[in-house]
Amino acid sequence: MNENKYERIGKEIIDVIGEDNIESYTHCATRLRFSIKDREKINDEAIESIDEVKGVFFNAGQYQVILGTGTVNKVYAALRGNQPEQDEAQSKEDASSAKKEKGIRRAVRTLADIFIPIIPIIAATGLFLGLKGVIFSDAILGLIGMTGNDIPAYLKTLISVLTDTAFAFLPALICWSAFKNFGGMPIIGFVIGLMLVSPALPNAYAVADINSGVDPIMAFGFIPVVGYQGSVLTALVIGILGAKLEKKLRAVMPNALDLIFTPFLVLLTMMITGLLVLGPLLHVLEMGLVHVVTSLIHAPFGIGGLLIGFIYPLAVMTGMHHLFIMIETTLLANTGFNPLITLCAMYGFANAGTCLGITIKAKKRTVKVAGVSATLTQLLGVSEPALFGVVMRYSMKPLYVMIACSAVGGMILSVLNIKANSYGLAVILSPLMYIYEWNQLVTYIVVGIVIFIAAFVITSLFAVPKEVMAEDKTPTKKNVSI
Repeated sequence: MNENKYERIGKEIIDVIGEDNIESYTHCATRLRFSIKDREKINDEAIESIDEVKGVFFNAGQYQVILGTGTVNKVYAALRGNQPEQDEAQSKEDASSAKKEKGIRRAVRTLADIFIPIIPIIAATGLFLGLKGVIFSDAILGLIGMTGNDIPAYLKTLISVLTDTAFAFLPALICWSAFKNFGGMPIIGFVIGLMLVSPALPNAYAVADINSGVDPIMAFGFIPVVGYQGSVLTALVIGILGAKLEKKLRAVMPNALDLIFTPFLVLLTMMITGLLVLGPLLHVLEMGLVHVVTSLIHAPFGIGGLLIGFIYPLAVMTGMHHLFIMIETTLLANTGFNPLITLCAMYGFANAGTCLGITIKAKKRTVKVAGVSATLTQLLGVSEPALFGVVMRYSMKPLYVMIACSAVGGMILSVLNIKANSYGLAVILSPLMYIYEWNQLVTYIVVGIVIFIAAFVITSLFAVPKEVMAEDKTPTKKNVSI
């Protein structure tokens, strides 16, 4: 492959959509996302016939072209003349799209923009925790004639640095991302987040442990002051308010004073607001959210898992699934585990099985080619090509099968009390979130395989759309690389 190919693909997409019809464009992990003026002017079939295009759909005012991981970055770079993305230009494009989103959808998009940059760090930390659980387990150490007491103290400390740092300073990461997303100076947000977990404050985890002997500091005799280790909601709200305050101050602050006094006032105001006003209130609200979600997950007979497994595919279809990221981060920070992603993960297995079932039975060559690529992409954790390009494209029956299998898988895992120790990994990579305990790992893999096979078999027998059973009348020019 060479760059000319991606330039050609980008040019063909622009030509079909119409350059005058495009207000702005950006991209995500798998799709080019165009903010357009007139949806009716676009010929979907012409777009889908372009090399490497795996499907299209229109959602929230955006025309989205599915290209797949890696390919989308190269096509986007080619469209921009192979120049590095500029934050200002990117922000303008995102703002143009965001204007068309309102209410809960806009709020969810904002949460996604804040939390998605943090996912790789949390996922890596979860993997480190899993490896730590394996290496330090009595069973593994016993194989080489060792016990936990034989591990040098310095090695334990170094491994703790790997496994504990991200969660210890999670509020700093969230505030940094919130400031960046809302147009503030990210470094100010980072420092505010560090203030929330300052070593000078009583550690929140120690205060929560009745056996630690650590008590909160009482301000004015009635306000408990503690660190906010693991407090996602407090960091999120303080980060957003801080960024908005900074922008307002910069608009009125004299240029000669702006460099020093704007950060001074933002840091002072947010420190007081976070530690003395909103922090104590939001912490109570956050603990209530953790309790409600945990209670739902552990509802009798797996009812909670069934409901979550049913809802999650629908959330993906509408873009609302990003809301789960905040809840998962909160669960991880407060409990060390993430049972929510476990129940949602069966969607990926079910979607892959359904997509493969249609692909194997289809006689339409374009569906076979796109289906194989979409199935592989879903197995690697990116679901849009399979969901929008194959499963939902011709009939609702495959969608019903996929949702049902996802729901049943969630119910089974809920009953068996399976829970991840991270997030950000899906389908064939997701077992890495369970390597901390063999029973968790084996059970998760077995249930995932069963759901994949069930979705594949049921789809193959009962839910293959009639449209894909008609052979192509003429050879297609489309050549999708797998």
